[in-house]
Amino acid sequence: MGTSSPSADGEFAAAIDRFLVHLAAERGTSPLTRKAYREDLLQLEEFLRSAGCRGPADATSAILRRFAAGLHAAGYAASTVARKLASMRSFYTFGQREGWVRANPAKPLRGPKRGRTLPKFLTGDEIGRLLAAPRPQAAGGVRDRAVLELMYSAGLRVQELVNLDDADLDLTNATVRVRGKGRRERLGVVGSHARSALRAWLAARPRPATGSRGPRPLFTNKLGGRLSVRGVARLLEKHLRSAGLAGRASPHTLRHSFATHLLDAGADIRSVQELLGHKSLVTTQIYTHVTTSRLLAAFDKAHPRAR
Repeated sequence: MGTSSPSADGEFAAAIDRFLVHLAAERGTSPLTRKAYREDLLQLEEFLRSAGCRGPADATSAILRRFAAGLHAAGYAASTVARKLASMRSFYTFGQREGWVRANPAKPLRGPKRGRTLPKFLTGDEIGRLLAAPRPQAAGGVRDRAVLELMYSAGLRVQELVNLDDADLDLTNATVRVRGKGRRERLGVVGSHARSALRAWLAARPRPATGSRGPRPLFTNKLGGRLSVRGVARLLEKHLRSAGLAGRASPHTLRHSFATHLLDAGADIRSVQELLGHKSLVTTQIYTHVTTSRLLAAFDKAHPRAR
């Protein structure tokens, strides 16, 4: 039947490790996605062991329903429960492929219904204040402005940003090559303000260490290594405080703002879909709800016959 059932001590962990390798090598998932899958499956492993299962192949649909019920009882958000169930389904689909489980016990489970929440975004004025917050004369100010300008100009996810190398940037043609989810590549547009900030950063950036090999990261930290996701979050928090916007945004908020502002200005939704790198137009349509809700709010506030 292929790979033997992962039932002995350590085999559960081995099955998870093989699954994570599969996610990276064949599905091209991001490190953050794999981290979330790993945490979900380790939580599942703990539950299955407490239920007397020797390994993942011993799980039944009834046992997994008890696990899902426990998540609801523990107060997890519907979106989190849905993600954990999706992790289980993918893991057991992989188990079928490997041959250590015949049927997917997670397949009958249905995730909770989720109301789609509108993405948070900053107004044009707020974006302007944020992008002006990094001071060129301050330590890290030139880099930080380039980071924020590029994230907003190209609508980048934070992982996409930190993955950028020098070779991905084409200032002559005002584009940046972005490696998105599922290894899908797209071109992002680098506006004039972002180009100016990037040129300043490239001129001020410390030289790489002698003998360093491999692609050169576009954005680096104080030690010359690649800037991390957490590093971006920290610099954003710093400049949000400086701009009087503390607690108003996360790195992903810049991407939400990018899409919302484009649609507000009349951009075609399919063009926005392509710029965001969304596989499905349905994902992009959430931003039309944002712009519609703003129009309705303006109508309710201003129209004499609104109420």
